[in-house]
Amino acid sequence: MASARPAQPPPQRVFQPQCGAFRDQLSLRRLRKDKDDPSVERTYMASARAQTGPARRRRERTIKPVKHSRSLAIIGCGFVADLYMRSLQLYPEIDIAAVWDRDPARLSAFAAHWGAPAAASQEDLVSTARERGALVLNLTNPREHYGVSRAALEAGLDVYSEKPLADEFEKAKALSEFAGEGGRMIGSAPCNFLSESAQLAIAALREGRIGAARLVYAELDDDYIPAAPYRSWASESGAPWPYEDEFEVGCTLEHAGYYLTWLMAAFGSIDVVAAASAEIIEGKPVGDDGAAPDYSAATLFFRSGEVARLTCSIVAPHDHRFRVFGSDGVLSVEDCWRNDAAVRIHRRFTVRRRLVTNPIAERVRAVGETHKKVGRTGAAAMNFALGPVEMLDARAENRPSRVNADFGLHLTEATLAIQNAGRTSAPYQMTTSCPETPLALWAKLRPRRVVGLERRISKLTEA
Repeated sequence: MASARPAQPPPQRVFQPQCGAFRDQLSLRRLRKDKDDPSVERTYMASARAQTGPARRRRERTIKPVKHSRSLAIIGCGFVADLYMRSLQLYPEIDIAAVWDRDPARLSAFAAHWGAPAAASQEDLVSTARERGALVLNLTNPREHYGVSRAALEAGLDVYSEKPLADEFEKAKALSEFAGEGGRMIGSAPCNFLSESAQLAIAALREGRIGAARLVYAELDDDYIPAAPYRSWASESGAPWPYEDEFEVGCTLEHAGYYLTWLMAAFGSIDVVAAASAEIIEGKPVGDDGAAPDYSAATLFFRSGEVARLTCSIVAPHDHRFRVFGSDGVLSVEDCWRNDAAVRIHRRFTVRRRLVTNPIAERVRAVGETHKKVGRTGAAAMNFALGPVEMLDARAENRPSRVNADFGLHLTEATLAIQNAGRTSAPYQMTTSCPETPLALWAKLRPRRVVGLERRISKLTEA
């Protein structure tokens, strides 16, 4: 099928993506001379959307198109919904069209706490969302993600789902394909790859501030959670922490995405996953489905050549470090659950016959303001609204979203490959690809400063 072309685009800003909205290897980095012009991103994305590869072919639908607005309709009013609502308080221009939960008491408490309109049923919420042109936020139990998202897509609505997109790869693939065929958007959490820390780290890697990135160590250890007083944990509106779901779904499916998305945004598609997983702590309070692995370790081989090791557990002491080892130094971030965690670089030198890593770090900073941030809640300080807001912005600007179906499907496939690896699985060959992800417009770095020790070492090497 022939690709449509945008009418008279500026010649230097026309891109030809292959199989995915951002796949073209000619990224925004090629447009350094226009980096201060916000129209560059919109022109690029409008051009990308005009292309129609195999993954984005559309078929005729009988559903009447929905007129979009900056509204959200929330299905699921449990523990995580409060984290979204606290983040959404930063965006007074976004309207909550309706909220619904299958538990009437939970719905009543949530709606009263946030002053949100409660729908009479899921069908009533979908109807309201269609009338208001709202984006559906699927914050239900992980087992319900597929069914709820499918129903919203069938109603002609765009969807942002909590992770995972679905609990089985084939279901996630079906959602992605159905959304594409109907011209609908679907994306999934986590969205912390849009955070200040992630975007600055990726920008520094793209600028080559540590030379060529070779190896990544990403840690997501959350301490010995089964011994914690988790039965007393509650959200802002009084929802208990869903410990049965957490233990049944597992820390890999719940948490691996917090760094997988960083890695995918930085390096692109994963080629092979070599992983192992195990349930180390027995006797956790779960239902008939049993507990998922509470430990996993994966080596990820990226098509671009980089290699990463990702560890998840609810056994080892809290450790959320992210370290990238390059030819000229090390980039590190202390915690992906803090949107404003410092991005630091320790550069490497040779002094006579010794290899030296500078003990004094260089801080990577943005030129100006970045994004809106929330305060710390529990163990995290994350703006959960970054993903839904990105999708709303993409709709308003008529461009592909950074939070998109291809990205979410690739994330889900990789996460499930790690979760299901067990003790004896062979390396898993990925079948999907993720699109190239442009940086946020604000992700422009201040020029690097040569710290005092580096200056002195440079004089020594020159001598």
